[in-house]
Amino acid sequence: MVMNVLLVLVAAVAVFLVYAAMRPDTFRVERHVVIDRPAEEIFPLIDDFHAWRRWSPWEDLDPALRRTYGGAERGKGAVYEWGGNSRAGTGRMEIVRSDAPTHVTIELAFIKPFRAENASAFDLEAQGSRTAVSWAIYGPLPFISKVMGVFVSMDRLMGKDFERGLARLKAVAEAPPAGLPQ
Repeated sequence: MVMNVLLVLVAAVAVFLVYAAMRPDTFRVERHVVIDRPAEEIFPLIDDFHAWRRWSPWEDLDPALRRTYGGAERGKGAVYEWGGNSRAGTGRMEIVRSDAPTHVTIELAFIKPFRAENASAFDLEAQGSRTAVSWAIYGPLPFISKVMGVFVSMDRLMGKDFERGLARLKAVAEAPPAGLPQ
């Protein structure tokens, strides 16, 4: 009896692992927002890592977050490194493509709490005086991520952060300049 239960358990684990292994080798999470400003006013908020402090969804995770900026001031070659508590983690971003005012591609390296290398992209598309902004992250899914993905998808894990970040970007971009009445 115990042997039969053990065999069923081993078979179930094997089926689960095979199922996980057959999941896609890559992931993509993408969110969108329409901002009531032209792309030329929004682009600098994305293309300059210093400006991310005003809208990034992860800015509030650690009040003592350590930030280091390097490379170019903005655009291609700009680098942002961070280190913080267990929620913020440690990582590095570098802008590898910057096509003003329509596109930014970022290489993203997470170091802690886990190692991962992904790419992130922003696309801005003019719609009259408004701009449709898309924010995506994509990359490889190693086996352990495939196993975890059976229970929690990358979309569910990161989608809310992207939605919050785009809502904050919209609020910052649409805010009247300082000193003007609201």
